[in-house]
Amino acid sequence: MKKIDCLGEFCPVPVLKIKAELKRIGAGDAFMVITDHSCVLQSIHDHFKKTNISVSSDEVMNGIWEIIITKL
Repeated sequence: MKKIDCLGEFCPVPVLKIKAELKRIGAGDAFMVITDHSCVLQSIHDHFKKTNISVSSDEVMNGIWEIIITKL
């Protein structure tokens, strides 16, 4: 699975990276975004909640999230 490293980056940079990757993938494809800012996590959930994009996240370490983005 492709991983996009957004450690240390604030919005809107991660959202812009996600949008760029979504243009490159097809329906059913997924990729992972890694972030260390809870505000980025919330921004991603808010931005894609009313789209054909599935967003799931897991805090894998204290303050580090892996977010799986799937194009439906």
